[in-house]
Amino acid sequence: MRTFLAFLRANAPWLAAGFLLTFASSFGQTFFISVFAGEIRAEFDLSHGAWGSIYAIATTSSAAVMIWAGSLTDRFRVRHIGIGALIGLALAAASMTWIAEVWMLVAAIFLLRLLGQGLMGHAAMVAMARWFVATRGRAVSVAGLGVAAGEALLPVTFVALLGVFDWRALWLLAAAALIALAPVLWSLLRQERTPQSFAQDKGSAGMHGRMWTRSEALRHPVFWLMLPAILGPAAWNTAFFFQQVHVAEAKGWAHMTLVSLFPLYTATSVVFMLVAGGLVDRLGSPRLAAFYLLPMAAGYLVFALAGSVPVGIMGIVLIGAGVGMHVTMMATFWAEAFGTRYLGSIRAAMAAVMVLGTALGPAMTGAMIDFGYPFPTQSFGIAAYFLIAAAMAAIAGGVAAHGRIATEDAPQTRADTD
Repeated sequence: MRTFLAFLRANAPWLAAGFLLTFASSFGQTFFISVFAGEIRAEFDLSHGAWGSIYAIATTSSAAVMIWAGSLTDRFRVRHIGIGALIGLALAAASMTWIAEVWMLVAAIFLLRLLGQGLMGHAAMVAMARWFVATRGRAVSVAGLGVAAGEALLPVTFVALLGVFDWRALWLLAAAALIALAPVLWSLLRQERTPQSFAQDKGSAGMHGRMWTRSEALRHPVFWLMLPAILGPAAWNTAFFFQQVHVAEAKGWAHMTLVSLFPLYTATSVVFMLVAGGLVDRLGSPRLAAFYLLPMAAGYLVFALAGSVPVGIMGIVLIGAGVGMHVTMMATFWAEAFGTRYLGSIRAAMAAVMVLGTALGPAMTGAMIDFGYPFPTQSFGIAAYFLIAAAMAAIAGGVAAHGRIATEDAPQTRADTD
């Protein structure tokens, strides 16, 4: 603990910047947008399936653009990308106050997803992976606390405010909060952490002591074996939050009752995010790949069977544990497997897959709900999916760990000390 506190003090500005970036991304995350699902569906007369399809179209489009936009982190400093994305996200949030047509809704959701869930979180995690090497796991886990804070605070706050204010006015409040964060972020990033402020710096190598390009990484079996692990959490965890109003109805709970459980989910994810950060620094991400999806499989199975709120809490806590480890793993695994020189471009492809997953999950579950299969019933299949994904990730981790053996004897540039 003393070592961890010393790490926080020594790197406070950069860790705080990562935290703020991921927290600000919350306004483009599904757990925030879905708070307004009932109001949006009523305003535009949309069924569950229609709303899910609109969300899928906007999010899939943002995933396609993300492949290009994410590579900008290989060319520009984080402070420029971060501030630009922050201001753009604020404008997108403000646009929700006046949209009147369905096509406008699609455009607004597209911008919220691209700039928030996509680019802002991507920039934060690429920065942590580049700026830190020996303590990369801990840096990523600390930065990831921003999303955890957003999950814990924003849904319950805005659900409560919906009882007092019009839903459109609350989007204007969100925009104002984002604008207020801009000068704080700029102040923290006036001087980026050296020596790896630019991607052009030497950085740390991946498998076989190499710096892999994006095209090389996408042709490697590790990517394809990890694909279900990338796609699954994004798809099904997003669907869980997206369908939260329906989930509460299907379980016979009040919406506020379900939302009030989210802080428990977040607290668990925070604990396991930090635990995973320490384990990554000791063991490496490849060695953990076989295990980190198992809590999610167990969580969805328990939630499917839950007949009461206390049992539902057990399921949500297990899902939170898996999510916490997933956040750390997805930010560190690619740096360890493929190096940091082209990390922005490589992770942009992974981010596009994750964003695509966030489009597919709500669309698929929404359609299934319309066909008469409630989300708790669908959770049995989701649990099976995670078991298969965990088996494939175990193989990928073994391949990457074997490739890292050759890297151990290769020269490394360390951006920090243990």
